[in-house]
Order: sequence, then C-alpha cells, then structure tokens
Amino acid sequence: MKKILSNTLKISALILLVSFSSCKKFLEIVPKGQKTPTTLADYEALIRDEYGNQRMTITQAILLMNDKFETTANLNYYPLYSVNYFWNENTDRIPISGSDEGPYYSPYTGISTSNLLIEHVPAATEGSDADKAQLIAQAKVLRAVNYYLLVNYYADPYEAANAAAKLSVPLIQSADINAPHTQVSIKDLYAFMLKDIDEAIPNLRATSATPLHPNLGAAHALKARILLTMGQYEEALSAANEALKYNDKLFDWPQFYATYKTQIEEPDKYTNAPSPMGFDFVENYYFRHGASNSSGRESALRTDRAPKFETGDARFASRWKLRTVAADTYYTSITIGFYNYGGLTTTEVYLIKAECQARLNDVPGAMNTLNAVRIKRIFAQNYVPLSASGTVEAVKLIQRTKANELINSITTFADRRRLNKDPNYATTLTKTENGQNYTLSPTSHLWTMPIPLGAIKNPGNGTITQNVNK
Repeated sequence: MKKILSNTLKISALILLVSFSSCKKFLEIVPKGQKTPTTLADYEALIRDEYGNQRMTITQAILLMNDKFETTANLNYYPLYSVNYFWNENTDRIPISGSDEGPYYSPYTGISTSNLLIEHVPAATEGSDADKAQLIAQAKVLRAVNYYLLVNYYADPYEAANAAAKLSVPLIQSADINAPHTQVSIKDLYAFMLKDIDEAIPNLRATSATPLHPNLGAAHALKARILLTMGQYEEALSAANEALKYNDKLFDWPQFYATYKTQIEEPDKYTNAPSPMGFDFVENYYFRHGASNSSGRESALRTDRAPKFETGDARFASRWKLRTVAADTYYTSITIGFYNYGGLTTTEVYLIKAECQARLNDVPGAMNTLNAVRIKRIFAQNYVPLSASGTVEAVKLIQRTKANELINSITTFADRRRLNKDPNYATTLTKTENGQNYTLSPTSHLWTMPIPLGAIKNPGNGTITQNVNK
C-alpha cells in the first residue's frame, strides 16, 4: 500500500502551481527539483496525497457525541473542546472557533484538488479519453464526499421544508486563486452533490487503481448516504442495492477475535492485533483516513460508551479493552494500523438499505438485512436474530448497530442530527462527570458547528454568513 503514497511536498507544490496557472503564467516558473503536471499520471498522483486529500477531521463532532474519551489536559487547554464535551450551551463558540479549523479547511483542500483535476485533466497528455474521463469522475465523487462533510458539520440538518431557505457553506467550483464563490442554500448544495455523482457514474469502473480512487461501488454508496440524509428512501434503497452489486462482503469479526483471542484476553496487554480496517479491508468501496493519515491506534472510548454495544459484540471486544492509568479509566484501543473512518464500506450500505426497507414498511426485510450484518459481529453464543414490531422499533435497532459500526465518523453525527428532527427518534444525551449531571437536547444549537471566525473575516472572493448564533 506504500505505493499509493507520493511525496506530499511535491504534490502540494503541483497543486499550488496549477492553481496559479489560470490567472498568471506561473506554469512557466518551476521551482528547482519540482515539475508541473502535464501527463495524466501527474494529475492522477494528486489523489494519492493522503494528508491533503484523504483525511476526515471532525474532532468537535466526536466530542459532542461523547463517544471518545478526552484527556483532562486537552479539555483544560482547548476551550472549544470543553464546550462541546460538556455540552455548555451558554458559551459563545464563535470567538474560540479558531482553535479547531481543520474540519473546514481540510475538506476545502480536497475540493480544490478536485476542481483542479476537473479543470485541467482534459488537456493532460499520455492518457486515453476514457482514462481522463474516469479521473474527472473520481474527482467529482471526492468533491461530493468533502461537501457532505462540510454541510453536515457547519450547516443545519437537511429538512425538505426549509432546505431552500437555510444557508450551507461556500460552493467553490474552481481551483483558481481568488475564484468567486457563493454560500448556497442547503437544498442547492445537496443537489450539487447528487449532480456530481450522477455525472461521474457513467465514467467510473467497477475497480480502480487504489482504494483512494472511488469506483462505481463508492459512487452508488455515497449517493445512498446522501439520499438517506435527505429522507428520500426509495431512491436511497435503489442506490444501496446498486452499490452492493459491486461489493457485498462483510468482515467476520468473531473469526478475527478467535485468531487473536490469546493476546486479547491476556491481562495487562494492550497491543493485540493489526487493524483489519485499513487499505485492503474487505468491506471497502473507498478508503479515507480519520484525522491522521499515519499508522496508529483508534481513539479511546468513555466507559459509559461500552454498554451501548450489544452483548457479545466481537467487533468491540477486538478493538477496545478496559484500562486504568492513574486517575483515568477508559477503553483503550488494542489494534494498530489504519482505519477507514472517512470512506465508504459495505456495512454502511447494508444499514442504509435496512433503514430504507423499514421506512418503506418492509420491516421483515429490514431485519433480515440488519441480521446479515449482526451475524458477522456477534459471538455465536450471544447471537439471536432480531425482529421488530414496526418501523420505529426497526429503525432504532438499525441505528443502534450503525452507531457502533461507524463510531467516530461523520455518518453517525449526520444520522443523529437528522433523527433528532423526528419525535420518534429524537434523543437527549446524558452523562455524569465528576459527580455532575449533563444533558444535551436534540434541539440544541450545539449540533451545528460554527464556521471558523477566520473564514468569516477572510472569505476570499465572496461573502460568508455564520450559520449559528453562538
């Protein structure tokens, strides 16, 4: 998988040079030791920039969900961390938003790369028309991935009744320096994402060069995710079924646990197995890192998060283990490697399909789809097929599994936001910390993150309106 990697500095230089090229003749001035992209292979290499284009940074959303254990040092040092972790609705987050701007600027870095490819690949040399069309299509899928993250972080949840009246984030369609942009409505941005995907699909293939390059399965999976977020269940179900035609494999977590059982169960041992969720994960449609693109451990979990997993969940047992260090007790990560936090997997698509089936009143079908995932997660001695009496119960069971399967991803955050708009599923989060009780209402303004103050003050060639009051 190391072959995916290119020299990040060189790739960044390529992006900068080409970004300038449309407004000035900087393509004629090449730094020593660098080159400007001319061939299709040069442009294709930009997608492989894992730090610049293939990361998902959503720290504040993860803190707000209260799945992640956070250190006292970070909570004391970063006021924004503390506000979201302790659900402090009284503090104005806007003045302190500059302490975590990554979720804003990182996706826009990827969007700039996508725009660059869409604009310049048609003129690339040494590539067939079909290969050029495929690379442009992959760039459009990646652009939609990044806009989905932005709109579900910095704008209110999608609601058909008011999506046209509420603002989302700046829509930028050019890599040119000082390109104009418009902060479009939530409705318009969702329409743009779907348009990108629909335009991409005819030019994608069933397989791609690496897991970082979206293929047909990835495009249909992303379309299913977006349509589910919009509440368009029939269309989302159709897209999910299309994705599963290209990959329907599920990883066997009980078997993984059995393979590493001795190490996992050994007392005081906290490095037990390599992560199976990396570049070659059998469930991958498209791989994308979380906040870090380096090999390492997952985030530790709060102790009150563990009971939300099903009894006998081999996936949980294989990945986290209770540990006490000084005054802190938490579930520490026990695998090392890479994790597909920001990409698209078959598990997500199965669970999108299950929810759509339930919403369309096929509750038995929904439970069959859910159980197809669960049987690959729950130890045999604990596994019992689930059934539901109706749509509401079915969706709640599906969401329980989905929240655990996709923990610490933008998907679980987006799901919680949209479900909070429905009285059948709205949930008040609660916790006790140092003897004090805390709650987070489903209607809290904290569910929408403030656009960083730096972006508001320096909006480039356009204007940006803040989407929250504080």
